Amino acid sequence: MSDALQYQKQKELFGHPVGLYILFFTEMWERFSYYGMRAILVLYLVAESTGGNPGLGWTNAEALSVYGWYTMFVYVASIPGGWIADKFLGQKQSVLVGGILLVAGHGILSFEYMWAFYTGLGLIVAGVGMLKPNISTMVGGLYKPGDIRRDKGFTIFYIGINIGAFLSSLIVGYVGEVYGWHYGFGLAAIGMALGLIQYLVGQKHLKYVGNNTNKSIDPEEKAAMARPLNKIEKDRMIVLFISFVLVIVFWGAFEQAGGLMNIYASEKTDRMLMGFTVPASWFQSLNAMFIIIFGTVVAAYWAKRKLKGKISTSLFKMCIGLIIMGTGFFFMTAAAAEFKIEGSSAMYWLVLAYLFHTIGELCLSPVALSYITKLAPLKYASLMMGVYFAMTGFGNKVAGLLGESASDLGEYTVFTGIAIFCIVFGLLVLLIRKKLENLTHGAEDNERELHDNEPFELADPDINKAN
Repeated sequence: MSDALQYQKQKELFGHPVGLYILFFTEMWERFSYYGMRAILVLYLVAESTGGNPGLGWTNAEALSVYGWYTMFVYVASIPGGWIADKFLGQKQSVLVGGILLVAGHGILSFEYMWAFYTGLGLIVAGVGMLKPNISTMVGGLYKPGDIRRDKGFTIFYIGINIGAFLSSLIVGYVGEVYGWHYGFGLAAIGMALGLIQYLVGQKHLKYVGNNTNKSIDPEEKAAMARPLNKIEKDRMIVLFISFVLVIVFWGAFEQAGGLMNIYASEKTDRMLMGFTVPASWFQSLNAMFIIIFGTVVAAYWAKRKLKGKISTSLFKMCIGLIIMGTGFFFMTAAAAEFKIEGSSAMYWLVLAYLFHTIGELCLSPVALSYITKLAPLKYASLMMGVYFAMTGFGNKVAGLLGESASDLGEYTVFTGIAIFCIVFGLLVLLIRKKLENLTHGAEDNERELHDNEPFELADPDINKAN
């Protein structure tokens, strides 16, 4: 089917394809399960092995090491997941397989056996690897080339991610800490099952997106899959790989949320609020809550800048996001300083840190997802999305290593070092931004509002001349 016919057949809701909302809710439930489990994983590992709600009794360093390896492999698995989609199954079927694996993985974690613990983690790694890169690529496939709504669509999709994360941190976190860790793991499985059912019911709205391009009857798609990359595509791949370095740095800092900052909230923060002890896992819901509140605001701000002709390229946004997020760690520096003096630190330091981290995330993460769908060649669309998530996985491993270093260096040194490094690195990339953007060959030029009854042209009409 031709691109024009594909887009004409899409129904819209609130100015976006209906398929976006199917993917929105699927990802919402998938993230409910993932972040719910993540919210209690480290706490379960370090909890005493005796008592009313026993954990495994590991040391902080041991727990953070496993957390780092696990979160790295979760996202590194996106590379084979993307490759399988590009070569064999297509994105739509790969998401389905991933959903089934995730239901099984979270379900097995609810059993109190060590074999179930490691088996469950393994299935979750495989499931996220199949689902995560492919559902994100499907979002990009809903929009015409040159449609400025693509970035907004990814932000809406991103809000869905964080509604799931927000609810899971509160619900799964509370159930896990109060009633039992394995009840929390089981609740995560139920959430993923709901997401899988919703995805299956909504297939009619995804008929023309995420199909196996190797079986396409469209002559342009078949040609694009068969020919080698041209110069424009190669240059764009270079830009993507350089942007991935930003991604590693960002997530290496940001993912302290599930590790070091999670433990800090549990052990060194005064969590009493009007006679109620706030569960440590609840602080992770702040990030999701702030995204829900500020997501569309940040997206609208950048869209207005774009339409006014001001600098709002993806690389610019990503650098600004890294700098803002890095600045947020200075609040954790202040918290660590207060702890040295008072023996505990106030909760508002964590709240302010999560606020800055969230604004930075909104400038970088959904933008990076959209950027990949603009620059990646068709034949490597899912694979490059998989590489992106693998980079977030490496960032997660970096986060684990940084968290472990706090045992020797102390939180004050680690938090301050992260803040300074992120800010300096973001500024350095800003200095070479224009040179990098020249290599995109106008992929983001001429973006404007497009709707399904409008004719459209590729943002880079000369790409076929480079064959």
